[in-house]
Amino acid sequence: MFRTHTCGELRKEDAGKKVVLSGWINKIRTHGSLTFIDIRDRYGITQLTLDKEVDLKKEYVVRVEGEVKIKPEANENISTGEIEVIVKKIEIINKSQSLPLDEHATEDTRLKYRYLDLRRPEMIKNFQFKNDVIFSIRKFFNEHNFLEIETPILVKSTPEGARDFLVPSRTNKGKFYALPQSPQLYKQILMVAGLDKYYQLAKCLRDEELRADRQPEHTQLDFEMSFVTSDEIRSYVEEMLSFVFKENLNQDLKTPFPTFSYEESMERFGTDKPDIRFGMELNNITEKAKTCEFNVFKEAESIYTIFIPKEFSRKEIDKYTELVKIYKAKGLAYTKIFDDEFDTGITKFLSEDLKKKLKEISKKENGTFFFGADKKRIAQKSLGHLRNALAKDSGLTASVDFEFCWVNDFPLFAYNEEEKKWEPEHHAFSMPKKEFIEDFEKRPDKALGDLWDLVLNGWEMASGSIRVSDPKIQERILEFIGIGEREAKEKFGFLLEAYEYGGPVHGGMGIGIERLVSTMLGKTDIRDVIAFPKNKSAQCPMDDSPSDVTTEQLDELNIKLK
Repeated sequence: MFRTHTCGELRKEDAGKKVVLSGWINKIRTHGSLTFIDIRDRYGITQLTLDKEVDLKKEYVVRVEGEVKIKPEANENISTGEIEVIVKKIEIINKSQSLPLDEHATEDTRLKYRYLDLRRPEMIKNFQFKNDVIFSIRKFFNEHNFLEIETPILVKSTPEGARDFLVPSRTNKGKFYALPQSPQLYKQILMVAGLDKYYQLAKCLRDEELRADRQPEHTQLDFEMSFVTSDEIRSYVEEMLSFVFKENLNQDLKTPFPTFSYEESMERFGTDKPDIRFGMELNNITEKAKTCEFNVFKEAESIYTIFIPKEFSRKEIDKYTELVKIYKAKGLAYTKIFDDEFDTGITKFLSEDLKKKLKEISKKENGTFFFGADKKRIAQKSLGHLRNALAKDSGLTASVDFEFCWVNDFPLFAYNEEEKKWEPEHHAFSMPKKEFIEDFEKRPDKALGDLWDLVLNGWEMASGSIRVSDPKIQERILEFIGIGEREAKEKFGFLLEAYEYGGPVHGGMGIGIERLVSTMLGKTDIRDVIAFPKNKSAQCPMDDSPSDVTTEQLDELNIKLK
């Protein structure tokens, strides 16, 4: 027997018991003729006491036999701090080299030795929490009569937004599977099949650029429901998340979540994923700003401002100016207000009308105004990113509150300036809102979709929509975005054909599990809750993937490298 108890299990009530423990040596210290060893597993730490010196080192794996005793003085920092185990026998299971990790290790070093990085109590806690969240999600859906159904991992390559990972077929020379970006088409077909409440924890794989909240593969809570409205789906999600937060954080969410239209969100926050934990909203001052003798304002389509009750140095303002330029802004105008008087920046250009408006915005507080003057979306988005940066730098995003919101009434289409064509805002299977069904082709810039996003603390958590269940409408949408009848049949024929046999009205969502869990834990990088993530170059330093393959393997697949 390797253990009768875990290293986090024993308490003073166990005094006198003969026990067997196994784990890693966490710390060794000597005091006179006594040796004290902390032994560790994922459940906790137990202190061992030996009456002799031993040839052991940190991270050795050992098996211990001994008797539980109550300590003269408890260690309140660990759950087993009231007891110690007096060792009768100790044996080495495996030795360890000196660890190549310390607190100064780089990200790639931590990923190369991920199995060591995962030993940290903080990381173990992350994965225990993720496990508990997933368990409660499954509990909720199972109690509400959903069926957990797995969809394929090897699928047909279809245009869904991101770039596919392709898998060559050995048995079908020259042909390829794709790894699923999401189970989108398959869950819709499950609704046609009459399986009206489906869910799964699905792996989604997308060959796209990486960042803190994005990996080539992630887990998605995917679900679909038949005979529902968008309001009913969103209400269901609020109920599910309330259950999950109560179960895992003992926290009551404020429901219903606030809802903003896409246009309102852009107008007030400069983004479609607003962080509503703090104010500092955008103000549209176009009308008043046009009265100024300032050419930048006169020539701009739209002018917005944000106010923050804080003064900034020239160096800080230069930093924020470079930030907004990343988002296509030409620059960043500013002015400061102190004791109801304006000073520095563009003060000399301000009209009395605009000064009056700015004073209303500042509400007699001292601080700084920043201005965005450009095309409407550029002004909004650049100030939206500035708003987030100002809030982060000022400590406004350090709040542990969880503020969810919905953003709905998204445009059905987005215009691709580079390729001069219309594309789906989310994906091609989202239903237009009723008032746009008849003529969305004639007014694509106005057409809205019955689709929405869920946002938590400025992170997009999920997207959802009512799906197109009428094959005629689906064909029209595909044709409008440049996918003709022949191409549509080739790429989506199996879906379009399924709807010819009676498809119900249905809709659903995909919620990013890693984004949800990391936000609940107060983390900003989803790699903290992924066991074996990739680095920023989409590589795994631990197993050295992606890697070369042999010529024989390529020949079998009929592939030749240039």
